[in-house]
Amino acid sequence: MVRRPISAFELEFAWRTDKGRVRSRNEDAVVVHPEWGLVVVADGVGGASAGDVASRLAAETISERFGRLSTPRSDPEKARLYVEAAVEEANISIWRHSKQRTECTGMGTTVVVGSLGWDWMAFAHVGDSRIYRLRESAFVQLSRDHSFIQEVVDQGFFTSREDARRYGIGENILTRALGSAPGVGVSSDLVEIQSGDVFVFCTDGLTGMVPEDWMCQILMVVGENSLDAAADALIRMANERGGTDNITLALVKVGERIG
Repeated sequence: MVRRPISAFELEFAWRTDKGRVRSRNEDAVVVHPEWGLVVVADGVGGASAGDVASRLAAETISERFGRLSTPRSDPEKARLYVEAAVEEANISIWRHSKQRTECTGMGTTVVVGSLGWDWMAFAHVGDSRIYRLRESAFVQLSRDHSFIQEVVDQGFFTSREDARRYGIGENILTRALGSAPGVGVSSDLVEIQSGDVFVFCTDGLTGMVPEDWMCQILMVVGENSLDAAADALIRMANERGGTDNITLALVKVGERIG
């Protein structure tokens, strides 16, 4: 039996994680399975409360689910629900682990997950790790942060995040994280993919250091250089601009149509 490819397009992947210049350990995690079209990026929270354990558990639990159960390929909506369920399973795993081990009490993690299908991608996220899409010259954030600063903007207290920051609202106050409760609100969506698209999955160690227009400029030249070069450049730039947090990213480039 000839197995159908996972996508109608050639797909290229690159991923990196870096401790940064300030933190003593890396509490981020990244797992990419090109054969499944799966990308997972997580950013552990809780400091001394085992944030690195939480992010690793999230990445491992989601990966294991994709390896254990067949991912829906012919129905995009079922695929979206599948990704949501994988994130919910990771949440339960982290929450149970934190209850069983006192040294892990209070641990949590953000997560952003992408599952590429035939001509679409299903994605889900919790927290402030993000997914962006570069299409031609348009660089758009597809996720919406689960953070206090985003909520006060959404509720109309401020006209922009910049205004909220000027008022003293911090960027890093999360309103949702995996592991904080037995149930979590997972945001998910579906997007079509086109030849030439570049997707960025990343933690706030990248977005907090590198402005979006700079990220866009680096990714715009991916066609001339390799995806690996772009990944290296983004990590290097985040470190050069301070590297105050762990930096993790995964890039996916949609190539020529083959199916």
